Amino acid sequence: MSEEKNEELKEYADGWITERKGTDAPMFLKAAYIVITLGTLSYLFMYMNGETDNETRGPLVQAFNKVTGTADGFMYFVIALAVIYAIILLTFVWGKTKH
Repeated sequence: MSEEKNEELKEYADGWITERKGTDAPMFLKAAYIVITLGTLSYLFMYMNGETDNETRGPLVQAFNKVTGTADGFMYFVIALAVIYAIILLTFVWGKTKH
């Protein structure tokens, strides 16, 4: 009986992580991927030029942006890379397991 149970378990990292074959990720973990991804993308978009609306630091950030210029093109590129990564990640997470 114990040999049969061992065949159903798969070990990773020298036994630190074990999982039963054919199991899927829990729904809360799948939802966490979506929430974290959306939070990260919104943070990158909202603060791409710094925190310009802050009471105390806002004028300093705006002055710094005037002197140095903005990096909007680069930040849109970074956001596009993050979106591509998120699409790949979410298709992997929500896809069917193959083992």
